[in-house]
Amino acid sequence: MPLAIVKRKGRETLYVRGTVRGQGIFESTGTTDPKQAEAYRAKREAELWEESVYGKRAVVTFASAVTAYLEAEQRSATTLTHTDRLLRHFGTRKVNQIGQADLDQAYKAILTKGAETSAATKIRAVLTPLRAILEFSAIRGWCSKPAFERPRITQTKMRFLRPDEATDLVNAAAPHVRPLLVFLIATGARMSEALELEWQDVDLDGCRAVVWQKQGDERHIDLPPVAVLALTGIAHRTGRVFRPVRSRRPVGATAGKEIGEGYHDTGRTGGGQIKSAWAFACKRAGLPGHERVWLPKGSRSEKRQFVPDLTPHSLRHTFATWHYCVHKDLLKLKEDGGWQTITMVTLYAKKMPDYYRAAIRTWLAHTDWTDIAGCVPNPCQARDGDK
Repeated sequence: MPLAIVKRKGRETLYVRGTVRGQGIFESTGTTDPKQAEAYRAKREAELWEESVYGKRAVVTFASAVTAYLEAEQRSATTLTHTDRLLRHFGTRKVNQIGQADLDQAYKAILTKGAETSAATKIRAVLTPLRAILEFSAIRGWCSKPAFERPRITQTKMRFLRPDEATDLVNAAAPHVRPLLVFLIATGARMSEALELEWQDVDLDGCRAVVWQKQGDERHIDLPPVAVLALTGIAHRTGRVFRPVRSRRPVGATAGKEIGEGYHDTGRTGGGQIKSAWAFACKRAGLPGHERVWLPKGSRSEKRQFVPDLTPHSLRHTFATWHYCVHKDLLKLKEDGGWQTITMVTLYAKKMPDYYRAAIRTWLAHTDWTDIAGCVPNPCQARDGDK
């Protein structure tokens, strides 16, 4: 019995009911308009017929695959953002019809710079989430395993700090940022891991902290003496370890600056949460960078901003190059830094000359660094513009 449009007692919404090749159907059309309901009926009947002849993979849409993908497990805020953009682009396109040509069009439609976007951004914002959804679908038999061309990433110079540069950077930073910088250098924690660190996961006596990776896995990291010293100087012992100091005055106060409960999750990587404080510290420490000059819309005067060549992620590179210089052990570096494969850490081998080995050990063994030992996040001590 083919599908027919029917009404349910007490409901205004129209339904379709019937049997297509032995499969019984009784479902809502989601509309009260007879014409729209008829369009739904015709489309649904065709899908059911096609599915019965060619299988499930012939009818599963990208929208349906995305729904199942998001329901399967909790996804990160970044993944949700990328997935939403892909959903708006592919919509009800069948998952078994998405190929390389469609990926190329997605780059142009989704990314601001289109086909001219950097390879790294193409991979991060489009290819990786699309492949994840299609592989999820392939496991369920909705499409074949995806095979896409990976954009070639141009290798750039790896940037890291020598011990003296690291000292200059920490000393030049705002007081409330110094413990964070020391922690990143000494442990190799990712920015997201550090900013989400809770005091309940820190054992200063045992020199150990537990951070959570993007995949939701916990990672136990050892705290060198300098990291313990930096954390000891922080006054509060509950909630987030590292907190922002904002330039605005606390409500009801006559002086000082506001201390936040934690850094806001921007959904992006790269250390944007401390962008201003990072640029300030790099410039004051004499680290390389350039002045960005632009004319704001509607303004007659130019604005200038120092843009460092290094990013906060460079501190993870610093940790890795220092670690190999001291230990000469790639497997230990992989485990201590939380990398997934040994291949990823080979990039850091022999980057830091052995000449700096003693200086690195001294840096990590600091127990009397007054500049960081006194880093109590007092809003009165924070500099203007540091966030």
